[in-house]
This record gives sequence, C-alpha cells and structure tokens, in this order.
Amino acid sequence: MPFRAFISVDLERFSSLRSLVQDVSAASSALNAVNTDQMHLTLKFLGDTAENLVPSIVSIMKDSVQGVEPFKIRLVGTGAFPNLDYMRVIWVGLDDGGILGPIARNLDVSLSKFGFEREEREFSPHVTIARVKGSQGKEKLKAILNEHKTEVFGEQQVGGIRLKKSVLMPEGPDYSTVEEVRI
Repeated sequence: MPFRAFISVDLERFSSLRSLVQDVSAASSALNAVNTDQMHLTLKFLGDTAENLVPSIVSIMKDSVQGVEPFKIRLVGTGAFPNLDYMRVIWVGLDDGGILGPIARNLDVSLSKFGFEREEREFSPHVTIARVKGSQGKEKLKAILNEHKTEVFGEQQVGGIRLKKSVLMPEGPDYSTVEEVRI
C-alpha cells in the first residue's frame, strides 16, 4: 500500500523558532502553523510512494550523500514565498554552506528514474513555519517577518537524512521516520 513520503533533514527543537511560530500564529488566524516538534527541511517531496520502492530510495539517498561529512546548518532570517506582499508560505532561512543543494539535486535527478516528478524550481534551503490561507493580519505578519529578517534562530549538526512517512490528520500531519541514512 503506498504511503505519502518525503526526504528531509530533521531539526532540533529551537525555543526561538517556537517563539516565532507563536508570534505569527497570534498575528493572523488565516494561517496554518507547522508543529514545532516536527520541523524539518525537505530535500525532496515524493508524494505517494510504493512500499517496494523503499530499498531503491534508500540506495539513492546513500549515493546522494556519498563523500559528505557531517556539517553544521544555521537557521537565519525570515521571509515569505512568493513574497511579503503576497504570502503563501512563511519560512526561516537556512545557511548550509552550499552542501544541501547538491544533495537535493542528486535526489531529484536519481529519483525521477522511478517516476517521481522533477522539481521545477531551484532548491532553496528553508524551513516552512506556516502556510498562509488569506490576507487577514498581513501587515502584522510583514512587521514580524521584517523584525526577524536577520535573526539567528539556532545551529545544529547534520549527521544524516531521513525518508519520512506523512500521515494527514485533522490536527495536522504526523511524520515518522521510515529509514535514516547517516553521513
């Protein structure tokens, strides 16, 4: 039976991120905030994934991190896609020293051989903290994002990537790790 999947770097629980999510949630009821206990950086969204593909996916994950040593990432700055005047996604930026882009590209190219759709946009390392559903509170949200646009929210060591299963629930998605590939 297929399951909804993605490949990610899981994030530690940063109190500064939790505080930011609370601030944006209070500013607008027209958004869905991400559960701070499940924050991650998505390297590749797979969507519906057949169980029998898991070994192949894990093999591609291993190939994609071949030669990569554990490295630090820094969560810094805030913004919105596509922009602050028309917000659909509120994000925190990620400084990774350019390491995650090649991993994401390798995953994207290699997984397309198994029918997973290629990304049209260039990889932009970020952590989604909320999805915006309307314009209510937009000016307050803009002010909060501008206030934090250069803030450092935390640093962590990355020692692996994970194949995650996503189960959509009424209270929001629930993520679990299917496999982890250490680097």
